[in-house]
Amino acid sequence: MECTVNWTGALNTRSSMGFVAETGSGHTLIMDGAPDAAKPDNGGQNLAPRPMELLLAGTGGCTAYDVVLILKRGRHDVRGCSVKLSAERAETEPKVFTTINMHFTVTGRGVPSAAVERAIAMSHDKYCSASVMLGKTARISTSFEVQEV
Repeated sequence: MECTVNWTGALNTRSSMGFVAETGSGHTLIMDGAPDAAKPDNGGQNLAPRPMELLLAGTGGCTAYDVVLILKRGRHDVRGCSVKLSAERAETEPKVFTTINMHFTVTGRGVPSAAVERAIAMSHDKYCSASVMLGKTARISTSFEVQEV
């Protein structure tokens, strides 16, 4: 896996902390820092997600992917899956994630709660590399609900 991240501040002095990432799969995404009124050269312009937000979003995507795939392989009629993540970070550098809560909402027809609980556990115990990695510094908790459609 590869990714190249380029600083856009060298090209555009208005966004001193903007970056463009080019992934090995040929996709691009933009990152930016939060504005810093006290030190404008150290901040961004709030034009894109922060890198740590993308890390959290990537973790949510990784685990949601697993949950859907596990449920589909179990021949469950899953119609939707979302996960809302909330995290807290350390107050001092490095400001790693210290707690992460993931709340899953799975929609479908006749999807048993036990199957959803098992899929989430399998993702976190075995398949989701991102949450396993973040679990080294953060206490990860999960909750879920199943909605019939």
